[in-house]
Amino acid sequence: MCDIEEATNQLLDVNLHENQSSVQVTESDLRSESELLVTIGATVPTGFEQTAADEVREKLGSSCKISRDRGKIYFVISVHCLRSVDNLFVVVQEFQDYQFKQIKEEVLKDFEDLAGKLPWSNPLKVWKINASFKKKKAKRKKINQNLSKEKINNGQEVKINQRNVKKEFTSHALDSHILDYYENPAIKEEVSTLVGDDLASSKDETDESSKEETEPQVLKFRVTCNRAGEKHCFTSNEAARDFGGAVQDYFKWKADMTNFDVEVLLNIHDNEVIVGIALTEESLHRRNITHFGPTTLRSTLAYGMLRLCDPLPYDIIVDPMCGTGAIPIEGATEWTDCFHIAGDNNPLAVNRAANNIASLLTKSQIKEGKPSWGLPIDAVQWDICNLPLRTGSVDIIVTDLPFGKRMGSKKRNWNLYPACLREMSRVCTPTTGRAVLLTQDTKCFTKALSGMRHVWRKVDTVWVNVGGLRAAVYVLIRTPQAFVYPSEQDGEKGTLW
Repeated sequence: MCDIEEATNQLLDVNLHENQSSVQVTESDLRSESELLVTIGATVPTGFEQTAADEVREKLGSSCKISRDRGKIYFVISVHCLRSVDNLFVVVQEFQDYQFKQIKEEVLKDFEDLAGKLPWSNPLKVWKINASFKKKKAKRKKINQNLSKEKINNGQEVKINQRNVKKEFTSHALDSHILDYYENPAIKEEVSTLVGDDLASSKDETDESSKEETEPQVLKFRVTCNRAGEKHCFTSNEAARDFGGAVQDYFKWKADMTNFDVEVLLNIHDNEVIVGIALTEESLHRRNITHFGPTTLRSTLAYGMLRLCDPLPYDIIVDPMCGTGAIPIEGATEWTDCFHIAGDNNPLAVNRAANNIASLLTKSQIKEGKPSWGLPIDAVQWDICNLPLRTGSVDIIVTDLPFGKRMGSKKRNWNLYPACLREMSRVCTPTTGRAVLLTQDTKCFTKALSGMRHVWRKVDTVWVNVGGLRAAVYVLIRTPQAFVYPSEQDGEKGTLW
């Protein structure tokens, strides 16, 4: 059972109405702590809002609303683990058509007055349930690690290198900063966080736990304002400052930017205002990758690309330019009845992908407390222009093509893209084969695809935001046309990297 699935087991009764502007709860609606009428919001990779909404409807059987603010959806939580969402937050109240005043001081005064009028009670109950779950999960994690150490010392189970495990977890924190550097969506909006005057110093867990037992702890919080739109007479920093000050006065909490317990969200998009409480401390797209490369793809974006090709049982799914293996690893964890192949021409990339696969298996062994049978995935080094695969042996190809910025170059793409499409058409099964390809170099790809229309047919294009770049995900279908080997005079074969 995955982490979010366990957490959502405790949030059973969530209700969402398509035209709902606020959440209204009566005492008769609350039958227990685990049955709360609340609205859950989620951030998703920009461009994949519809894909995430489809996943919610498919797995949860619930209605889902796509926000006018790109990259956000609102849905019904049930007992399941969603893999297309980045962050989860519980909605305190939603204003579809908030009337901003013309004078800045009056707008900020309205934000101050708003804090005391919001229905905080049930969203905070959800936050408490989620927080208690995370504490229990952390305790279970320590117990499982200790049990694994004992089993290794006794020689009764599969040996797990604890040094590598420790290195993995410590490097994960460092790699988070690396991922932020490469995958920070530079959307045209302001993001500001309320900064407290007093920053609490870090304390040992033992001190914190003993303090909680002896005396009630004052919660620390911060307010994060995400604002998009050009008609506002105030800045995100001003909104976060004044609204956060009112929240502090209302709850008597302590403001702390870094070591906070509660993160209050103030999302403003034109005239849409949504106040929420964050349920996730860090983005869920970091769930599988521990060894990052220069262009590591977000797991949520990889999942969205895989959903576009609609994998069927026993499909062979190949990522011929896998990098760190984000796409095939995501596929192997979700579509376990398919076989996934991760390949790249760079030995460092293949090594990172193999390490990510090994790290995922190690985590699974620690969590399960027993040896794992492995994942339906393999990693191999190869040349994209000469794949060591039989003609027509692959059902699906999903890959992130070089943008020509951090990897490769725009000039090389003019030769690389046609060669890639030709080799992909050879290994992909005619008629039933599919390909989902991500690239920011759309001009080059469109030109390459125009010369391959006899073997590839474009059925859809999804525009996404990747690290601040506007990129396209192309969904292709393999035509019935049989592959014909080009003559050697064409000079198409060979490595073009």
